[in-house]
Amino acid sequence: MRRRLRTPALAGAAALATAVSLLAAPAAQAAGDPYTMTSGFYVNPDNSAAVWSASHQSDGREPAIESAIATKPDAVWFTGGESSIGDSVWSYTAAAENVGQLPVLVAYNIPDRDICAGDSAGGAASDGAYDTWIGGFAGGISSHPALVILEPDALADESCMNAAQIADRDGLLNFAITQFNDQSPNTYVYLDAGNPGWIPAATMASDLNAAGLANAHGFSVNVSSFYTTAQNIAYANAINADLSASYGYTKPFVIDTSRNGNGSNDNQWCNPSGMKLGATDQQGGGAEALLWIKTPGESDGDCGTSSDPAGTFDPQLAYDLVYGY
Repeated sequence: MRRRLRTPALAGAAALATAVSLLAAPAAQAAGDPYTMTSGFYVNPDNSAAVWSASHQSDGREPAIESAIATKPDAVWFTGGESSIGDSVWSYTAAAENVGQLPVLVAYNIPDRDICAGDSAGGAASDGAYDTWIGGFAGGISSHPALVILEPDALADESCMNAAQIADRDGLLNFAITQFNDQSPNTYVYLDAGNPGWIPAATMASDLNAAGLANAHGFSVNVSSFYTTAQNIAYANAINADLSASYGYTKPFVIDTSRNGNGSNDNQWCNPSGMKLGATDQQGGGAEALLWIKTPGESDGDCGTSSDPAGTFDPQLAYDLVYGY
């Protein structure tokens, strides 16, 4: 639900990757902390705002968009359209490692993606295809330090699914977490937990546990949404309280702050007016990290203040987010 579909532009990353030699990452290797292995978060030179800015130097909105968005770290989304997921992920994470920065990647290709809402429908054609894809994703990261946001909305968007479908999805997510643990020892995986206005914390805690959270590093909240950082901290803490009470563990969490500077209006999720950029990527801030997971300026779909399809960069959306219009 409410997602953007885009395959990252990796030309610049691929060029940098040629200068980085592949390091073997045996499954038995001790896991490293990607935060301490790097210095700051990776700024993708090919993010959608940067690409737009480079070709619209005479546009009056360009200076603000370049300064406030194009030059800031954000996540890159992998959605199943890559010619080789392993090569694409390898190129991107190697480029980040080459400059000593920490990349944030989103795996977004679960079968029956956005099954209940349909705005970002798609995903892998079968469970087997997904297993192959996510295995290639994890293998592509290899020993590079990275953060991975695993399948936004996959757990929150289950209201129209039957018990067998939910159990199958849980199996896929458990498998994905195992692949990252086995193949990418310096990666922290955050299983997505929706947002504060969607699923009650106790329900989400149960859903996260069933999907394998105990074996993941943590969970993510507010991906592509607008709730304030304080609201998300309260929601995540409530999830952890339920995890502790019911399953005996808690987990770190990260918050998507890309568009939460003015908070949510609680009534509209698709390109609402009056939204604003939130805190840029940083460790801490009440969570393990505050991250721009959704790229500011990319449309949620043909609705609200944009007529562009989901995932399309809309410069007016970006400009409005800079000033909170």
